[in-house]
Amino acid sequence: MRRVGPFERQPQLAVAVSGGADSLALALLADQWARRRGGSITALTVNHGLRSGAAREAHTVKTALARRKIAHRTLRWYGEKPRTNIQAAARAMRYRLLEDWCQKRGVLHLLLAHHRADQAETLLLRLGRGSGVDGLAAMSGIAEIQYVRLLRPLLPMAPERLRATLLAFDQSWIEDPSNEDPRHARVRLRTLMPDLAREGLDSVRLSATADRLRRTRAALDGWVDCVLAEATVLDWFGFALLERSAYLHAPPDVALRAMSRILRTVSGQEYGPRLDRLERLYREIAARPGRARTLGGCRILPFSPRTCDKILICREPAAMEGEITVHPGGGAYIWDGRFVFRPARQLPITSVPLRLGALGEGGWADVIGQAPQLRNMAVPAAVRPSLPALRDLEGVLAVPHLSYGRSGIEAGTVYVRHLAFQPLRPLAPGPVSVA
Repeated sequence: MRRVGPFERQPQLAVAVSGGADSLALALLADQWARRRGGSITALTVNHGLRSGAAREAHTVKTALARRKIAHRTLRWYGEKPRTNIQAAARAMRYRLLEDWCQKRGVLHLLLAHHRADQAETLLLRLGRGSGVDGLAAMSGIAEIQYVRLLRPLLPMAPERLRATLLAFDQSWIEDPSNEDPRHARVRLRTLMPDLAREGLDSVRLSATADRLRRTRAALDGWVDCVLAEATVLDWFGFALLERSAYLHAPPDVALRAMSRILRTVSGQEYGPRLDRLERLYREIAARPGRARTLGGCRILPFSPRTCDKILICREPAAMEGEITVHPGGGAYIWDGRFVFRPARQLPITSVPLRLGALGEGGWADVIGQAPQLRNMAVPAAVRPSLPALRDLEGVLAVPHLSYGRSGIEAGTVYVRHLAFQPLRPLAPGPVSVA
C-alpha cells in the first residue's frame, strides 16, 4: 500500500470485488490494513445483468464479507444493453458505476485486484495489437482520474500467493466461467503462458519489461505536456485548435502521443486510436494539411483553409451518442462522454421530461431561423452540430452554449443549473505512476 499512497489518516477505501480469488484476497487484505489505521473499506460488486447467475454471485460475496463485518454494495447496470462489442461496453460501464459510487460518497481511493499475471497478459495482448509505449507500459499502480484514484496494490504479486492468502483466511471464492472460455483472447493467451515461460517470457520478466516501459512513458508524458501547452488551445465548446508547425516540430513519438490525447479528450472516449492510424494521420497532416479527415470519433480539418497553420479538431457528428432523457432537478447527466449537465430544479415549461442530444445541422438551421444574429458567433461551422441541445416535443428548446432559448434569445441558460465540457479523460491527466 505504500507504493500506491498517500492516504488520509483514517482511510476510506472502495474495493472492486467480483467474488473471484484475486478481488476477495484484496478485500480481506485491504480491510485489515484500513482497520489498523482507524479506517474502513466498502466492497463494490457490479452486476451487469448479462448472466443469470450474476445476482446470486453478488449475494454470495455480500454474505461472505458480512461475516467479516465488511460493508458491501451491489451496483446494477440497468437499461438496454448493446448487441455488439458487449465486453468493452460492460467494462466501461463497470468503471463508470464504480467511479460514480466513489464520487457521490467522497471516496478517493478505488482498489483493483490486477496482479502480476494480469500485467504480463496485458503486455502480450497489446503487443499483438501493435501498441506503442503507452499500451506496452500496461497497467499502472496508480491512475488518477477525474474523481478517484485507481489503485492496483497487487500488481507485483503472483496469483498463486493470492489463492494461498484466501486459504489462510479459510475463505472460499467463486470461479468465473468466462475465465475458461476460449472465445476470449486473454483466455487463449493464458493457455500459452507455460510455453512462453519456458522460453524466458514468464510473468516476472514481462512485468519487469512493463515497468521499464512505464518509466519511459512517464518521461514522454512530460514532453507531451510541454507540446500541448505550447501548441494547443482547448475550448469549452468542446473543440481544440492545434498549431500545425509546433506539432510537426516535436519528435514523432511525442507528436503521436499528443494527438492521441487530443482525440481522446475531444471525443470523450476512454482510449485513443491505434498507433498505426495515428501514424497515418501524422503523415497526412505533414503532406496534405488542407485535407479534412476523421479519426477516433473526431474531425481533423484546417481551421483556415487558406493558411492551414492551425488544425481544428472537433467531434464527429456521426460518432456522437444519441439523445438521453433528463428530468428537472435531477442529478448530473453525462452526455457523449464529454459534457456534464445538471438541469434547473424547476423548468419554465410543462412539456417534460426533456431530451439532451446533439444540435445537428437541422437544429442549427432551426436556431438560426429563430435568432439569425447567432450566425455571427465565433463558433466554427464544423463544431455547431456537436453542441449539446435540449429538445421538447416541439423541437429545439435551448442551446446553452449559445444562450439560446426558444422563448427568447437570452432564455437558454434558465434550463441549466450546470453545464461543463468535462471529458472522461482530460487533456492533461496528471503524472502517470511508475510504481
